[in-house]
Amino acid sequence: MSVAETRRRDLPRLHVDARGEGLAVLFLHGFAGSARNWGPQLRALRGRYRTLAYDARGHARSETPDDPTAYDAAALVRDGLRVLADAGAPRAVWVGLSMGAAVALEAALRAPEAVRGLVLASPPAGPGAGGISGRAADFADAIEREGLDAAGARFVWGPGSGLSEADARLVRQGFLEHPPRGLVHTLRGFLAGWPPPRERAAELARLRVPVLAIAGSLDAPSLAAARELAAALPRARLEILEGAGHLVNLARPAEFNALLEGFLAALAPAAG
Repeated sequence: MSVAETRRRDLPRLHVDARGEGLAVLFLHGFAGSARNWGPQLRALRGRYRTLAYDARGHARSETPDDPTAYDAAALVRDGLRVLADAGAPRAVWVGLSMGAAVALEAALRAPEAVRGLVLASPPAGPGAGGISGRAADFADAIEREGLDAAGARFVWGPGSGLSEADARLVRQGFLEHPPRGLVHTLRGFLAGWPPPRERAAELARLRVPVLAIAGSLDAPSLAAARELAAALPRARLEILEGAGHLVNLARPAEFNALLEGFLAALAPAAG
């Protein structure tokens, strides 16, 4: 395993976890997550693929630009492309969870030459449809007004979250490692304005890359978005993991890994 910190000119330094050789697989975490969230998947693919997982700008161990306009879709896609370029991987399978799924889909639309396939797990539903993107503006306001801990308790791990007491403690611990301004800028600059799939049907219909959409049966907003994506994307299939919530790769790691490995195995011969 190697851990790299990549920076180019005035771009923010990104913390990157790079492992192995072979077909490149780029992992993009969700809002207020980090590359650590992909631990079960990185271990499962060890020795067979070139895995690249990084902390998004404004999150965890990566740098946090002060400019609030530095967190739009174009900037987040450029970060993923930069990680690939620095790893010498011109194309990859982009695997995204929640916010990361939105960035991966944006990459396929904006830079299709860099995308061999997409795994879209728990995609955000967009404004007005529930989930993190539907509450992004209110969440950002709460962080500024109440502080990170109080806002997180209200929007992430508090009553009504469905998390056990132990899981809530773990989620809180990870959430509080992020710079508040990075989360605020990400919420306002990207998630609050990310359009729901139904508003992009014509655009999505032009994508020709293979897509695996995964959602948990207990995550109603993302399940609805995943169904819309599977219907709109010509080469997509949908898998629903029963009893799983939003963090579907951590809630059902064995089932998630089996789906991921099957998808990658189908692409690996072509990559070779």
